[in-house]
Amino acid sequence: MSEIARRSEFPDTRGWIRALPTLTASAPPFAPAATPQETFLRWLTEATEAGVAEPHAATLSTVDPSGTPDARMLLIKDVTDDGWWFSGDDRSPKGRQLDATPAAALTVYWRELGRQVRVRGPVLAGPPEVCARDFRERSVFARAVASTGHQSEVLTDSAEYDDLVRERLTALEHDPDLVSPHWTAWCVAAEAVEFWQADPGRRHLRYRYRRAGDRWVTEELHP
Repeated sequence: MSEIARRSEFPDTRGWIRALPTLTASAPPFAPAATPQETFLRWLTEATEAGVAEPHAATLSTVDPSGTPDARMLLIKDVTDDGWWFSGDDRSPKGRQLDATPAAALTVYWRELGRQVRVRGPVLAGPPEVCARDFRERSVFARAVASTGHQSEVLTDSAEYDDLVRERLTALEHDPDLVSPHWTAWCVAAEAVEFWQADPGRRHLRYRYRRAGDRWVTEELHP
């Protein structure tokens, strides 16, 4: 592993950041499959086998009503023929943004393998049974927190929040099958998926799947 540069050894932050090591990873051979979902699951499997922590973590990018980009980390919950799935409360910022502009991008980065995947397309809400299953598969405490309904709001009283979580825990103890009506499983129905693999000589591999009607068109892109 390359030696990490010490910030104190550089005259400014830019010089230090430029000196940080890059492209040190080594990835398995790339063999694209017929669909981006199949290729993604192959890469996810290889990341898991390589010991990547939280290999299903992704950045979800949306836009607010003014068109300003917003992004946050979350976990991919499923990959199906329909697309890439994630979930959350529809009252949250991402829920409100997706309601106003139902389109998003997902970015997955596996540093240890020098790989990233970019998924873009319209976002669709899943049917009630999928949303309910996603909610019930969370831990009891996670369900309690998720159903408080105040995500990202200003916290003015920690005790009030703790009381609200305890109230939700009690409700779940009395009804373990309780599902928040606001919990939503969303699917990015990808129109384009790019697979990027680093090369130390900067001959990066970029392979894109682009939807054309009911089929996928594949293209290799310039690095």
